[in-house]
Amino acid sequence: MIPIWNNSGVLPPIRPGMQIHSSERSPYHVSIHDVIETFAFSEKRTIIIKGLLDYREALYMSGITQGFQWIDGSFTENVESLENRPPNDIDVVTFFCLPKGVEQQEFFEQNSSLFTPELTKQKYYIDGYLCLLGEPFESRHVRQISYWYSFWSHRKNGIWKGFLKIDLSQNDDVLAAKVLNFKGSI
Repeated sequence: MIPIWNNSGVLPPIRPGMQIHSSERSPYHVSIHDVIETFAFSEKRTIIIKGLLDYREALYMSGITQGFQWIDGSFTENVESLENRPPNDIDVVTFFCLPKGVEQQEFFEQNSSLFTPELTKQKYYIDGYLCLLGEPFESRHVRQISYWYSFWSHRKNGIWKGFLKIDLSQNDDVLAAKVLNFKGSI
């Protein structure tokens, strides 16, 4: 379950009422259905979530079926109240395993549009980045993950905030798309 926005209009970095050392903290492990139920309350947000589902479908079609995503940005904030505007996109880092039997270079060349933030933003409303799992862990990985965690844990004004983790699951996404379509038709 996604915690409600705090008085600062952001997801709390630690679930309210929990101790500082609790595992109930950001990134909150939620389902795509939770994202729809919490954030699909306006036309613009619904369009962005549809883009997220389409992006995830493109990942599945490329062969990426194992992994998870961190999501953040103004989409996870009450930006409508904080800045008097809707969110423009959703920030996404996809941590994924290469499809079996596929070489990394070949995979990236065949699916370059999924690895180009300018293209994912234009087509899916996703400010998207990918991080390959299952390869030897090197210092560059620590720097990259630390960058996302530290950058995403704060608003630009320095306020601490939380973000979300969603498993890749094509079955969950099919059901979520039906829920989103139903909500859009009401």
